[in-house]
Amino acid sequence: MINWKQEVENRKEGFIEDLRSFLQIKSVLDPDTAKEGAPFGEGIRKGLDFLLETGEADGFRSKDLDGYAAHLEFGEGDELVGVLCHIDVVPEGDGWSSDPFAAELRDGKIYARGAIDDKGPTMAAYYAMKIINELGLKLTKRVRMIIGTDEESNWQCVKHYFKHEEMPTIGFAPDADFPIIYAEKGLFDCEWRQVKSSETNEGDVRLLSFQSGRRLNMVPDQAEAVLEGNVEIEEIAAEYKEYLNELQLIGKLSVENKRFIFHLEGQSVHGSAPEKGKNAGLFLLNFLSRYSFDQGGQNFIELANGYLTGDTEGNKLEIKDSDDITGPLTLNTGIMTYTTTDGGIFGLNLRYPVKHDFESTQRKLTSVGKQYGYELNEIEHLTPHHVPKDHPLIKTLLNVYEKQTGEEGYLISIGGGTYARSLEAGVAFGALFPGEEELAHQKDEYVDVENILKAAAIYAEAIYELAK
Repeated sequence: MINWKQEVENRKEGFIEDLRSFLQIKSVLDPDTAKEGAPFGEGIRKGLDFLLETGEADGFRSKDLDGYAAHLEFGEGDELVGVLCHIDVVPEGDGWSSDPFAAELRDGKIYARGAIDDKGPTMAAYYAMKIINELGLKLTKRVRMIIGTDEESNWQCVKHYFKHEEMPTIGFAPDADFPIIYAEKGLFDCEWRQVKSSETNEGDVRLLSFQSGRRLNMVPDQAEAVLEGNVEIEEIAAEYKEYLNELQLIGKLSVENKRFIFHLEGQSVHGSAPEKGKNAGLFLLNFLSRYSFDQGGQNFIELANGYLTGDTEGNKLEIKDSDDITGPLTLNTGIMTYTTTDGGIFGLNLRYPVKHDFESTQRKLTSVGKQYGYELNEIEHLTPHHVPKDHPLIKTLLNVYEKQTGEEGYLISIGGGTYARSLEAGVAFGALFPGEEELAHQKDEYVDVENILKAAAIYAEAIYELAK
């Protein structure tokens, strides 16, 4: 009998040191530094190198697939157990109480962007593999950690990887919640893009620019609008102050060269639960709807307020739906931009149930955009993923979870997309325990040290049971 928790405890100091070093690498998508071997920028390349070099030093077989993805492997056998992780993180955002890439350890927590999504869980899975390898346990299957580098954007990494490498027989992604996530909604990233900017001098006000949002899978926490026109500064300032106070929002209005510049702060959360955030862009567009704009600006604002503002379920678009496996459809407006030269763009992140009629929704989005002079462009589409409840993978992982925690295991469905859906038989398995605070993609993201060590013990036993 192996005491997995004790094996992790024996390596606690090294685990924390490696995790902090890993988190201090700013592995954010950076197209400006992209090059051959580093398709997503220097920061992500450094994160990938760190994990590969650590793995090679610990005796794992490694392979780098052009910087798009890589893997670390040990064991022997025809079958392959996959552990799918990613080392890229979303931009840090604003409002942190400490440097988001300092990986500060305080009160038993490590604070850093990527601490829980997904570098902390990745390191826990890595140490699980390290323990099994160091103990020299006999396996009948190979175990492979597949390392992605573009999970937070367009998943080009796993697409590239599985063009060249075999598909694991079974596996899990340590990138969500315990006990087990067995079903994931379909993910549709798309944009409404104005076909042709309609520039006229109609209306009292002219919208010069609008900007909100960094990523489709994040609720925007900042918005800025610049406009000019026939309005009194005292009047518009009073109206804006009243609006902010009424909705308990933070914002400001300034004037430069006779142009009105609006700022508004919202609250960013993961795009899979947009109802928990405050969409700064949609709140600001809602305020601006009280004025009469030039045609291009008017169409931009009316499209937002007619079909997106105050609605994260698709009610206004008449696409609301839910099923008994994955629950309700969600809609996040993650990016909103407008200029007088290029017109408007709305970046949408749609997450729909397993049983949803996606083609009908796609037709509806196309039709609504067309009414305002916008075309619908697909950015990324991942179909729903579902592993049957009686699958051996699920039975094994539930048994390990219950044994290690003493708690009854159960199955969860989510709106988020994990690498588990890349596998024919894959689930998401931790590392966040029931009741833990969820701060992925938010300021002051952290990982609880004791909990991530506990997760490492669970992963170690799970990998061994799957591969022995």
